[in-house]
Amino acid sequence: MAKILIVGCGAIGSELAGVLSAQGHDVTGLKRKPPLSASCSIEYIAADISSSADLADLDTDFTQAFFIVSPDGRNEQSYRAVYETGLNNLLAKLPETHWLMISSTSVYRQSQGEWVDEDSVAEPDNITSRLIRQAEQTLMDLNPANIVVRFSGIYGPKREYLLRLAMQAPAIQQTPAYFTNRIHQQDCVGVLSFLLEQRLTGNNLAQCYLASDDDPAPTWEVMTWLADRLHCQPPTVKAVDADAGMNKRCSNTRLKALGYRFQYPSYKDGYMELIAARK
Repeated sequence: MAKILIVGCGAIGSELAGVLSAQGHDVTGLKRKPPLSASCSIEYIAADISSSADLADLDTDFTQAFFIVSPDGRNEQSYRAVYETGLNNLLAKLPETHWLMISSTSVYRQSQGEWVDEDSVAEPDNITSRLIRQAEQTLMDLNPANIVVRFSGIYGPKREYLLRLAMQAPAIQQTPAYFTNRIHQQDCVGVLSFLLEQRLTGNNLAQCYLASDDDPAPTWEVMTWLADRLHCQPPTVKAVDADAGMNKRCSNTRLKALGYRFQYPSYKDGYMELIAARK
């Protein structure tokens, strides 16, 4: 079994910690404000990764580490604090550790509904996505064993933005189609634990995986379906937005070829469950 560090223990990181601990791994969670009550099988350390002093007493013999961070705000300063300063502090402290970084499909700037995969050009326009892309490259250049996983829009319990939006009869672009890509929170955890298992069993892994469900769908279709199930007013047609960005369809072919099967392969599977829970 492996000695594992999880940097950033929000909803996904903490659930992953529980899964890996149950599998017999030695798991440490690093979080600025650790939970007051947690599983006795998981050790939590309070630290701000943007401060090298906070990492002074951190063990250096972790064989595997997950980088699952959330910036304080959606601005350059907050993103630099974790994706630049924080990551560099961790790499200086743990130079021999193999890393698995959670990234985002926001690193793609394609806007015409194109299919994208791990080999597609990733040259984002905005500074926050550029900092994520920079962090990706730092890790991949450092060690060929390091892996980047690009998640599309994450949804699930307490991540119900589209449900709230659907109840407002929003204006949505209908033609040409504006696509939405997503992954259920449970599949985020599933993908990460699956990739770790593949690594530990000695399978050859790529350095980058795109993790999104099987069903990239037009936003109009998704909103219409949600409104029908929620028994609320359907969306209204929005005029074509010539400046609409990041309109793409995400391919999960590489991940599925490795053997991963999604627990929630379509938005209908995941949102039906969330709607049922509301009732």
